[in-house]
Amino acid sequence: MDPQDGYDWQPQQTGYVPPQHRPRAQVPRVDAGRLWAGGAMTALVAALTAVVGLLLIRGVLGIPVFAPEGDGAMGDASTGVLAMGAAFAALVATALLHLLMLATPQPGTFFVWIVTLATAVMVLLPFTTSAPLDARIGSAALYLVIGIAIGSLLSAAGRSATRQDF
Repeated sequence: MDPQDGYDWQPQQTGYVPPQHRPRAQVPRVDAGRLWAGGAMTALVAALTAVVGLLLIRGVLGIPVFAPEGDGAMGDASTGVLAMGAAFAALVATALLHLLMLATPQPGTFFVWIVTLATAVMVLLPFTTSAPLDARIGSAALYLVIGIAIGSLLSAAGRSATRQDF
């Protein structure tokens, strides 16, 4: 007799294991503070990636993307708009990842697919304009690098922010 449940049980004979003797399931838990700290740092990296990319494309390569050629390497207000847009995209992606971590099985897989497809849209978007080919390629390359930065950094932050409760 088991004193806890008041009856004799033999798991090897019946296959039944009372709930108190069953191993507890692993329950993933999201450390929201850690996730959003990673999201904030990803936003900073995305904004700086946009600025560095524009310096490279405009200043070094001389391709007039996001501003007329006469505006120089740092361009005009479009540089700030692109940097803020990249940071905003990283924060939106953080919110998406948080939602996926709370509500879906295999959130990392869904997140990678969504970020990859969103990045593909942004990479293809310049090719729907009438801008010069070199400006379209430069814009697409910059969007690709920003998308890769956001996707890879937030995927790592999501893994780091997941805890297993036993």
